[in-house]
Amino acid sequence: MTLFSIARKNIKQNFTNYFLYFASMIFSIVIYFTFVSLKYDETIQATSNASTKISSAFSGAAVVLMIFVAIFIWYSNSFFTRKRKKEVGLYSLLGVRKKQIGRMLFYENFIMGLLALIIGILLGSVLSKFFVSILMKIMGFEAIGEFNISLAAVVNTIIVFSLITILTSFQGYRLIYRFKLIELFQADKEGEQEPKSSFIMALLSILLLGVGYWLALQNILESNVWQMMGFMVAPLVILGTVILGTYFLFSTLTVYLIKMSRKNKKSYWKGVNLVGISQLLYRIKGNARTLTMIAVLSATTLTAVGTAYSLYYNNRSNVELANPNSMMFIDQNKIETNQVKDMISNTKNHEVIYHKSILTLQINADVTTLKNNLFSNEMMYTVISVSDFNKLAKVQKRTDKLSLKGNEAAALDAGYYEGMSPDYVGSTISLKMNDHFENITFKSLKKYNVLNYYTASTTIVVSDQLFTQLGKETNSVDMEVYEITNEDEAKQVTKAIQSVLPDEARFSSFYADYTAGMESSGLLIFIGGFLGLVFLAATGSIIYFKQLTEANSDKGRYEILHKIGVNKKEVKRSISKQVLFVFALPLIVGIAHCSVALTALSRLMHTSLVIPVVICMGVYTCIYIVYYFVTVNAYYKIVTKSK
Repeated sequence: MTLFSIARKNIKQNFTNYFLYFASMIFSIVIYFTFVSLKYDETIQATSNASTKISSAFSGAAVVLMIFVAIFIWYSNSFFTRKRKKEVGLYSLLGVRKKQIGRMLFYENFIMGLLALIIGILLGSVLSKFFVSILMKIMGFEAIGEFNISLAAVVNTIIVFSLITILTSFQGYRLIYRFKLIELFQADKEGEQEPKSSFIMALLSILLLGVGYWLALQNILESNVWQMMGFMVAPLVILGTVILGTYFLFSTLTVYLIKMSRKNKKSYWKGVNLVGISQLLYRIKGNARTLTMIAVLSATTLTAVGTAYSLYYNNRSNVELANPNSMMFIDQNKIETNQVKDMISNTKNHEVIYHKSILTLQINADVTTLKNNLFSNEMMYTVISVSDFNKLAKVQKRTDKLSLKGNEAAALDAGYYEGMSPDYVGSTISLKMNDHFENITFKSLKKYNVLNYYTASTTIVVSDQLFTQLGKETNSVDMEVYEITNEDEAKQVTKAIQSVLPDEARFSSFYADYTAGMESSGLLIFIGGFLGLVFLAATGSIIYFKQLTEANSDKGRYEILHKIGVNKKEVKRSISKQVLFVFALPLIVGIAHCSVALTALSRLMHTSLVIPVVICMGVYTCIYIVYYFVTVNAYYKIVTKSK
C-alpha cells in the first residue's frame, strides 16, 4: 500500500473531524472565486457607471480575503496535525520514518485542498449569477446577468489556493520533525499547572479597556487629549490599549473571577460543576491569545459591516438632506429651460408636485467674524428672500416659517457639523457689494436647505426689503426647482435633462445622488457582508477546532465520571456550560468593542446607527449560536463515544 493510498484512506476514516475544516475551505474558495468573478463580470461593467471603482474594490477585498483565508487555513491545519500526535507516534513506533509520515500528511492535506478547490470553483460558478443578482439588487439595478464562467477568475483562484494548499501541506510536513516520540504518546497526559491569578493585572485589564473606551468616546474636535496626542497617534493608542486590555481580560481577569467562583462551595460542588470550572480554569490562560484574536476580529467585522449597512440604511435620508427638491438647475437660457420643463411635464411615470422659479443672488461675503479655521475669510453664498423661503418650506411640508426684518438673516446649512461649521447665530458678516459692504446678523440657523446643495451650496435668507435692496446692486440668478413623484426612479428624464443642460447650469437631482449612494453603499455592504461571513466562519471554526482538541483530551476524564455514576444528561449540561463560556466571552467582548466604536462613529457622523447595528449584531449572534450548538454536540459525541 502506497503512502498516497494510506492518505486517501485516512481522509475517509477521519472525514467527520475534517468536515468543518473542509466546508470552511470550500466556503472561502466560493467567496474568493465570486469576488474575482464579479471583478470581470460583463453585466456589472455594462450597467454601472462606476465599474472601474467596483473592479478596484473587489480586487482590494480579494487581497484581504486571500491573506485572511491563508492565515485561517494555516491555523486550522496546525490544529489537525497536532491532534493526530498519537497516530503519528504509532507510525513512528512501527518503524515508519518521519520523512514518510510527513509525506503522507502532505498528501492528505493536498488531496483535501484539491477537492475543496474543485468543489469551490464549481459551486462558485453556479452561484455567481445569484451573487451578481444580489449585488445588482443592493445597488439599485434591475439587470440580471447571463450565466457565464470567467476563465480569468478560475485561473486566479486555482493559482492562489494551490499556493495556500502547498504551503499548509509543507507546514504539516515540517511539524512532524518538531515532535519527539515520547511527546506524541504523552500529549494528552501532559500535566497542566493551575494558572496564577493577579488582582493587579486583573485591575490593569479593566483600566486599559476603560482608557481605550474613554479616549474613543471623546469629541475629537474639542478634546484636549486628542489635540495633545495628535490625530494620528490617538487611534493607535486606542487600538493598543483595547487589544492589550482584551488580552489581560482573558488571561488574568477571567482566571481571577473563576478562582473567586470556587469559593461559592454550594455552586462549586453541585453536580459536575467542579469538573467544568476546573477545566476552564486550567485552559483559559492558554486560550487567551486565540480568544483575544476572535474578540478583536469580531469587533472589527461588526464595526465594518455595521458602518457599511448604516450608510446603505441612511442613504435616502442623507440624499433628501442634500436634495430637498427632485431637480434643480440655474436658468441660463430660456430655450433650454422651457425644453427641460416640457421634458418633465410630458414624462409618463412622473407627475409634477410643484415647480417654482426662485430669484437668488450670488454674493461674496467676508466671514472673518465667524472665526472658523476650516474656511477661508471669504465665501460665496446664495441669498434668497424670506418670502421665497417660506414658499418653498410650505410646499416641502416643513413646519418652519421665518420672520426677518432689517438686516437680520438666517443661515441654511445642510452640511452643518457641530465643532467644524461656523457658529452662525449672533454673528455678523459683511456682504461685498459693488462699492460698499452690507452687514447682516444671523438670527437663526436651519440645519437643512430648501435649495439643492450642489446647485446653491450654503444659503442665506434675508428680509424681503434687504433682498430688494441687494438685488439692485448685484446680478440676480434664476433657479428652477422641481418636485416630482417617483423621484428615485427618474433615470430616463434625468439623463435627458443632463444631455440638454450645460455644466454651468449646475443641474442637481435626487435620482443621480440617490443611485450614486446606492451604488457605493451597496457595494460596501456586499463586500463587508461577505467578508464578515468569512471572518465569522473562520472564528467559529477556530473555536470549534480547539474545543474538539480539548474534547479528545478530556475523553478519559468523562469516562471516569460515567463509571462513578454521572449520567449523560449531567455530562452534556457540564459541556454546554463550558463551551458557552468559550463562545460567549469573546462574542460579548467583541460586541462591547463594536458598540463603543460605532457610538463614537455615530457622534462623528451626527447620525443614529442603532437600527442597522442591532440588525448586524443580531445576525452575527444567531450564526454564532448555530456554531455553539454544533460544537456542543460534537464535543458530547467525542467524550461519550465507547471504545
